[in-house]
Amino acid sequence: MPKKLKEELEAIVVAPDLASYCPDLATWPRGWCGEERDVIAGEQIVAVFTPFLLDLLAQGLSRKTRNLHRDNLWLLGGEIIRDINETPKLRKRVVGELVREVVANDEGPLIHGGFSEQEQRSFDSTCKKLNRFLAAHVHSKQG
Repeated sequence: MPKKLKEELEAIVVAPDLASYCPDLATWPRGWCGEERDVIAGEQIVAVFTPFLLDLLAQGLSRKTRNLHRDNLWLLGGEIIRDINETPKLRKRVVGELVREVVANDEGPLIHGGFSEQEQRSFDSTCKKLNRFLAAHVHSKQG
């Protein structure tokens, strides 16, 4: 990750509201990694998620709802890193594009680890919300 982008991300991650909402955000990349090189992809995933997390804060959602979305994002990042490790050619892809592709159908991937249908539906709901946010964000940057 370029130094300037990393510094900008670090500044956002310590923003007061985001820091209280997601105090461990800076540790997510290490929490997801299966091997050291996963940290870079994890940092890029956090860079994609951060504007969405800030948007969730701005929406005035209940704490429970915001926390559910936050926790589902953490799961999504882990699933993306798992996919990268299971399919090595994904490591060559631009991470932002990979995130958008994973949520493109307004649902997320199947969660590994025996989650319930209700938990999968909640996860899919977060992925749908993220997909719509990313689509709007991409269009607003283009227009």
